[in-house]
Amino acid sequence: MTSTPAATSVSALQARLAAQHYVADRGLAVSLFLALHLRRPLFLEGEAGVGKTALAAAIAAALETDLIRLQCYEGLDITHAVYEWDYPRQLLELRILEAAGSADPRQARQALYSDAFLIKRPLLQAIDPARSRPAVLLIDEIDRADEEFEGYLLELLAEFQITIPELGTVRAAQPPVVVLTSNRTREVHDALKRRCLYQWIEYPSFEKELAIVRERAPGVAARLAAQVTGAVQALRRLPLYKAPGVSETLDWANALAALDAETLTVAAVEETLGVVLKAREDLDTVRGAAAAQLVDAAVRRP
Repeated sequence: MTSTPAATSVSALQARLAAQHYVADRGLAVSLFLALHLRRPLFLEGEAGVGKTALAAAIAAALETDLIRLQCYEGLDITHAVYEWDYPRQLLELRILEAAGSADPRQARQALYSDAFLIKRPLLQAIDPARSRPAVLLIDEIDRADEEFEGYLLELLAEFQITIPELGTVRAAQPPVVVLTSNRTREVHDALKRRCLYQWIEYPSFEKELAIVRERAPGVAARLAAQVTGAVQALRRLPLYKAPGVSETLDWANALAALDAETLTVAAVEETLGVVLKAREDLDTVRGAAAAQLVDAAVRRP
């Protein structure tokens, strides 16, 4: 992988991420720095909404390169993740060869199974030998994919190559920066983790989360930003079905600012709870007396 200014030091990398409005602490920046220099995939685990996916986008912007995203889901297969053949065009080409009288089986196979008829999906796009610079490949929520798909990834993560039976092995001339994320809905196999550097991302501290809100939502008044951040920190200590992530903190702050709120009030909380909480049980837990306590804790926070 070619050297980039963003990877010259951990501090420089943090600065480049900050320029893309991503606040990375030292531990995360060190893991990313090492992943870049050792050319190893970076495996990120943590609760939903802590900034795993956003980090990949920030890396791509900092390195001034493409972000290629593979969103994982149950039933994801090679045709959607890696490649497939353009069968309608192949059939048309075969008919043209037959009409021209040049349908020699060997020549026809070489013509039909060529790069011209190959539809490249995200994984193959990321290791395309024609790339002039490394892309950032985001394999998002790998825990949602089937275990068999993990096994298919091992060759890619270890060698930055993919074997296509009809063509042979495709190797990356510029290995991508690979970021895998997991919300830990199931345990990912050790064989995949061993090929990666690992980083667990916690919910941020109050100070870090407030810094994120100020960076990503500069239009929100400082007082309101601090109160919303404090309220979300308090929400995470409640027995909720789904605790809010940093993305919900940003949405809530922006929503309150859009309503011209200057400070957090019980009425404002009641009106906008659906922005930060996404389960009926959680809404019922927080409304009423709990909302008043939440506001009091947020407003009184030093």
